[in-house]
Amino acid sequence: VQLQASGGGLVQAGGSLRLSCAASGSIFSINSMGWYRQAPGKQRELVARTTTGGSTDYADSVKGRFTISRDNAKNTVYLQMNSLKPEDTAVYYCTARVATTTRLTGNYWGQGTQVTVSS
Repeated sequence: VQLQASGGGLVQAGGSLRLSCAASGSIFSINSMGWYRQAPGKQRELVARTTTGGSTDYADSVKGRFTISRDNAKNTVYLQMNSLKPEDTAVYYCTARVATTTRLTGNYWGQGTQVTVSS
């Protein structure tokens, strides 16, 4: 199973970016998909996640600014980030809990995409 993230970049404070992450490979089903981020010198933290049923969970710091969505048919998760702040600067990682075609379940991670917000 591979997760390919895209959409990061450099944006001014107050701007927007949209991250995408597509899962591929020997996928039987995907339970949850989400995004984490890691800023320099800090621990990786949850940004947002969503389950197959559509429930969502957000970090307090991004509530009202970020929106996670998912296209189950494409095994893709999106993160719409609005009103970006310099403190949102980090490497963003997508993750998915996947049941493979051999019925093994595990957590998979994408390669990370850099988001830089200038003040």
